[in-house]
Amino acid sequence: MPKPGTLGKLIAEYRASPSFTDLKPRTQSDYQQCFDFLKPIADTPLIRFDSPLIVRIRDKAAAKHGRRRGNYVKAVLSIVFAWGAERGYLNRNPAASVKNIRRRRDAPEANRPWSDVERHAVWDAMPAHMQPAIALMMYCGLDPQDALALPRSAIKDGHIDTRRGKTAEPVWLPLPSIVVESIAAAPKHDAVTVCATSRGTVWTVSGFRASWRPIRQSLEAAGAVNKGLTLKGLRHTVATILAEIGFNNRAIADLLGQRTEAMAAHYSRRADRTKKNTATVASFEEEVNRRRTKIVKPAD
Repeated sequence: MPKPGTLGKLIAEYRASPSFTDLKPRTQSDYQQCFDFLKPIADTPLIRFDSPLIVRIRDKAAAKHGRRRGNYVKAVLSIVFAWGAERGYLNRNPAASVKNIRRRRDAPEANRPWSDVERHAVWDAMPAHMQPAIALMMYCGLDPQDALALPRSAIKDGHIDTRRGKTAEPVWLPLPSIVVESIAAAPKHDAVTVCATSRGTVWTVSGFRASWRPIRQSLEAAGAVNKGLTLKGLRHTVATILAEIGFNNRAIADLLGQRTEAMAAHYSRRADRTKKNTATVASFEEEVNRRRTKIVKPAD
């Protein structure tokens, strides 16, 4: 049993409250991973926690699991401390003023959009039993978790009728023909989900990524794709393509099952820059070629 007045006791109280139990299962699972990371310091008295200690915890998580996880552990701690402060378990939230670790300027873009060449190369390399999941990500913009967990009952009259796992926002859209064809061509199975493993069982996210990894690595070695492809990047790809052909942020957010337009704006930023820069370079090239081009000979 956790000792009263400790981090472990606060986490136990929080986990038993509606603030935690009302969260989506996937969010609960993400929080639990942070709680598991914090188990070694569960007996630490709450009065010991201050901003410098939070920074050390954040940095240790980042050193072990990466910047994003470090920031996430800090964010979950802040949520738990804020919950505890409201109920008198501690005087204030010691994580409230702690900032996130900033991404290095030279770090590759996380979950970058895939190029058309990369999409075609991956599609051609995927075995039939993996194509439905990739198709749902590539052509419908579903999160990997949502694509793999999509039940058969969610497909009705050629449409997807479901909710996004992370936000519970409704997702309703007609299935592109390539998605319908990939589902029809996949090996028959008895799983309750649309997508299934080669053994006909329900995919786990980790299992699908383990099967996808050697395919991606083989394509990288052959020079067919660049490094940095992620399954989550396909969601960014859908948003980028929609932005490039003129759909606004609200339309993109609705298709992706997002409450606000903030992430849609983030996804479409690259497309906006590409459009502007393409027009700028075209105008520059036209001006140079039309009026300013001349042969310049080196001086004797």
